[in-house]
Amino acid sequence: MAEDAPPPEPDRVGDLPHPRETQALYGQHAAEADFLNAWGAGRLHHAWLLTGPRGVGKATLAYRIARTRLAQADGGGLFDAPEPPTTLALTPDHPVARRVAAGSEPGLFTLRRTPDAKTGKLSTQIRVDDVRRMKSFFQLSAADGGWRVAVIDPAEEMNAAAANAILKLLEEPPPRALLLLVSHAPARLLPTIRSRCRVLKLGPLGPTDLDAALREAGVETEGDLDSLAILAGGAAGEAARLVALGGPKLYRRLLRLAEGAPGMDRREMIALADSCAGRGAAETYDLTLRLIDILLARLARAGAGRRGAEAVEGEAEILTQLAPDEAAARVWADLAAEIQIKAARALAVNLDPAMVMLDIFFAFDAAARKIRARPV
Repeated sequence: MAEDAPPPEPDRVGDLPHPRETQALYGQHAAEADFLNAWGAGRLHHAWLLTGPRGVGKATLAYRIARTRLAQADGGGLFDAPEPPTTLALTPDHPVARRVAAGSEPGLFTLRRTPDAKTGKLSTQIRVDDVRRMKSFFQLSAADGGWRVAVIDPAEEMNAAAANAILKLLEEPPPRALLLLVSHAPARLLPTIRSRCRVLKLGPLGPTDLDAALREAGVETEGDLDSLAILAGGAAGEAARLVALGGPKLYRRLLRLAEGAPGMDRREMIALADSCAGRGAAETYDLTLRLIDILLARLARAGAGRRGAEAVEGEAEILTQLAPDEAAARVWADLAAEIQIKAARALAVNLDPAMVMLDIFFAFDAAARKIRARPV
């Protein structure tokens, strides 16, 4: 890594705008209103947990909250404090908005995975040393009225030591501090962390809001909007990630491979597995795992009789072939849980992604064989 190169940002999707640079938020009016109502009623809790599917705007909302809280602090001291805001919209030319977008706002700290000092590669977890840096940030004398805001994104990536350190901070919060925890999987957080936060729940976007959010980000869907909406589960950030990484095309490829089960094409299995290994392939590996999880979930739903619209043309016939009944649905649901455990273990011990992916494909083929071999 060049000395002057910026550190990698795990919460950025390709060349798309980072959530701190994004001004507009679509489809989450209820969550934004809940926060503003609490602020207006004088119940601005020191810690908020923003939950919902990946990519629906949780981080964007967190930075909207952060910008407004820091900008409101400009208004003065004890006797001339500004009125609570009625909106989280802040003009892009506001000094706080400019500094947040540039990553230079002194009152804002982002806690996320950081590069390993020895290898330069991103850590797989948020570590306790990162939390210690955040604690030092809160101990500094704050400018702009004394407020400090921290965004933790995503909170479930904290290791045990980091989570315990955050818990202590939540139990004894610094004065004039606001912590915003973004979480795609709040069940993975310590119950004591969840209990000390107020929750803002964000939901999937409808087609109109999804289209508007993608257009705002400059994402060209190339006619794949319907497919993206299904595969992304109504999440604009996930849809943008799928476009950036060729998600719809990769899903079609996985579906064609699955169509041959049992007895899937070995050459294609190896080619797909190899695409997940090597330098710069981490995002492809992660995307392939997510799309396999989506395929398994859709197989389980199809077997249970809950067939929805096709994600890609011809999908319905393949799902019916592989998941003809509820017994098959259980097989695919069990395999999804098994693969999630395998992937987590592989990450923990740094296994070769290509070998992990091959093992998953063999397990998929075996599950299809199990379903086919059942007595009629």
